[in-house]
Amino acid sequence: MGTLSRRGVLGGAIAVAATAATGGTTPATAAARTAAAEPPTLWQEFTQAPYTHPQIPYVGRAGARRGTRHLPHPGRVFHARHYGARPDAQSNAAPAINRALAAAGRAGGGTVQLDPGTYRVDDIIRIAHDNVVLRGAGSARTTLVATKNLTDLIGPYGSRYGGDKSSWSWAGGLIWLCPQARWDSLVGAIKAKDWPFEGWTGNKRDEWRTLTTVAPATRGSWSVRVTDPSPSSRLRSNRGDPTRLRRGDLVLLRLADDAGHTLLEHMAGEGPGATSYTWDDKTKLTSYVPYEWPVRIASVKGREVTFERPLPLDVRPEWDPRLTTHVKALTGSGVEGLTLEAVETPQSPHLLDKGHNGVTFQCAYDCWADDVHVRHVDNGFGLVAASACTLRRTAVGGRGSHHPYFCREGSHDNLIEEFRVERRTVPAPAGTQLHGINVEGLSSYNVWSRGVMEMGTFDTHRGMPFADVRTQITVENDGRHGGDASAGPLYGARFTHWNVTVTNQRAGLVKIDGIAPYSATVGISRVREFDQIDVPDFSGELNSRIEAYGSPGSVRPRNLYEAQRALGD
Repeated sequence: MGTLSRRGVLGGAIAVAATAATGGTTPATAAARTAAAEPPTLWQEFTQAPYTHPQIPYVGRAGARRGTRHLPHPGRVFHARHYGARPDAQSNAAPAINRALAAAGRAGGGTVQLDPGTYRVDDIIRIAHDNVVLRGAGSARTTLVATKNLTDLIGPYGSRYGGDKSSWSWAGGLIWLCPQARWDSLVGAIKAKDWPFEGWTGNKRDEWRTLTTVAPATRGSWSVRVTDPSPSSRLRSNRGDPTRLRRGDLVLLRLADDAGHTLLEHMAGEGPGATSYTWDDKTKLTSYVPYEWPVRIASVKGREVTFERPLPLDVRPEWDPRLTTHVKALTGSGVEGLTLEAVETPQSPHLLDKGHNGVTFQCAYDCWADDVHVRHVDNGFGLVAASACTLRRTAVGGRGSHHPYFCREGSHDNLIEEFRVERRTVPAPAGTQLHGINVEGLSSYNVWSRGVMEMGTFDTHRGMPFADVRTQITVENDGRHGGDASAGPLYGARFTHWNVTVTNQRAGLVKIDGIAPYSATVGISRVREFDQIDVPDFSGELNSRIEAYGSPGSVRPRNLYEAQRALGD
């Protein structure tokens, strides 16, 4: 595993990134650029401390397979037509498509190919096995028309926090990528009206066991030292050391909060406002901890375990740090080259969605969607306890949606790039709500890059997400954020908005230097406050930074995520 701590590598990598940041110009032409076009001070600082910068998170490994452009494609092909799927828009093709997906799963993986045309689907399309890809002939050529919603197909889904809300307002998809055992447990709990926790450690958050405890380490470290696994652990080796943790294993780093909520303070930047904040009454927020971070092991040398990404937070003894098991994850699976269109119905009142939802990833790691459009949906693309996934060339359109994109329940290290939220085709009914690109529930190190939002907003939905990046986006900022008061702050530390063009001059949730602690707002349009206006959750100095204000498009580097990738290994 290479790291930027090696000075020779770092120096060369910064030179490459600096060239990209100035557009590959000569020194003479670079000198002629305006001040707004020069790399901001924040970027220059970041290159000197990329893993520990106080305002900008390191997201250069976000996405499936650490952000690679070349996603795997299983070689074995299962043609859906051989299982009875017909693009005649008359017969229900869902059973045939699901049979093909299950056959690919039993074979150890494969690509289920859909011919061009329109398929009627009267059930959920489920990708439940590793290394299975559902592929159409392209989003303009293959269409699935979903005739039913998730309430029809599974039943009502109430909120574990009480009230009359429908959890289909933020969960589930008509194409649902979720490992089989997790799917069975979730659906069983919903049908029993025992509303489940949706994360990595089971419906009651208790389906895990300790692999090893972890010695103290600092945010940005790639490695940790581990102790001996407990004698009862089946992973214990004959020599009594943790060698049964192997390269390629997916483990969960678990950090529990203490009575003083110092873990939550740390996520918020540990400024004076965070230390004086009242945490105990934020019951929805405190239900999101322990913080659970899935990550693959890159190498094991004695007691040193190196990860494929740097640590997102400090590891301190008071947070009982340990590597644990988790529910089996879905890995290596994806959906490509199709449009999913729900039967057009009026949008439901806020938080009463019936589940005309698009594509959702749950307990998924290293999975993806590419060239997928959804239309007429309540909620478009979902990441629910999903990490290291890539959504590329996706779009949400049609009659308008509640959450075009939602990212919640501890989802980390995901990449949403080349995305579009299209202008709605019908007026919004009274009592409905539009958010936009949503993130909540302690979700961290997620990236939204190269997007066009013809409506919506940067919906930071309380639940204190932190260390997320939105970069190179154009937005008609006309949505509103949500979030219960019991979910706590809108922002944790190290939120970054970089090169954002706002077409209607609305500041809300884009210009964040006055509201988000330890944040960076770089190269956004000049904006003003109107409509929904928020006040800071934290008192005192926020330690936020703003630079190149009023200069979107001319700031260098244009794309923070891609510039971080250019720093190299």
